[in-house]
Amino acid sequence: MPSTHRDDPWSSVADDWGRYWGGFARPVWEPLLTTAAIGSGTRVLDVGCGTGELLEHLQERGARPAGVDPASRMAELARARAIGSDVRLGDFEQLPFDDGAFDALLAVNALQLTEDQERALAEAARVLVPGGTIGLAGWAERGRNDLDVINSALAAADEEEPPDDGPLRVEGGLTDLLRGAGWDVLDGGVVPVPWTARHDTDLVRGILFGEDSSTIADLAPVVVAAAAPFRGPDGTYRLVNAFRWAVARSWR
Repeated sequence: MPSTHRDDPWSSVADDWGRYWGGFARPVWEPLLTTAAIGSGTRVLDVGCGTGELLEHLQERGARPAGVDPASRMAELARARAIGSDVRLGDFEQLPFDDGAFDALLAVNALQLTEDQERALAEAARVLVPGGTIGLAGWAERGRNDLDVINSALAAADEEEPPDDGPLRVEGGLTDLLRGAGWDVLDGGVVPVPWTARHDTDLVRGILFGEDSSTIADLAPVVVAAAAPFRGPDGTYRLVNAFRWAVARSWR
């Protein structure tokens, strides 16, 4: 990979992330877009746009999407996928767009990665028109995710404890944060989000993307053994997970 793609951890894994996870969150898109009334002509900013799958979907709905991501390779792939969308490098806490530039803002699996969530929400309000909408989504608590079985097995192999659920993963986490920041919450919920792998190789590569070859070789048996309950007769894997989502209206 060219050295220009080694400027941050997510750029170095962007191609594999897009291959195995790029469209993973698709089931949560519809409640976000429907509740936020995103349709033809809606100006939408996708924060943490990754490799551009949601941007492409927004284009297909007739919306006018733009994207921002802190990883240069992610942004590069998003531009190639959602041709014509304005995709820029930037962080949630300092969005590189003008005040009131958008009618809606979406952030799928992005807010929990910020260092200052209150500042991120203030930036969201800044780039929205008065009364604009924000749609947030991310992983629900570990107990709702089949993938946790694998993650717990990997933690045990490293003689570590699995990480605790963050505050945004539990019931009320997203809505409480939004209300506390002065947003008018419109709706929210939980959506099942399956992840599939065609065979052992895709399973291992999807779970261990970003690891070096020796680590992958060492941990592949752990991943395959932990995923055995989710393996179908044809050798494919299907792990059902869950995302929480919330949509709110700006106070401005």
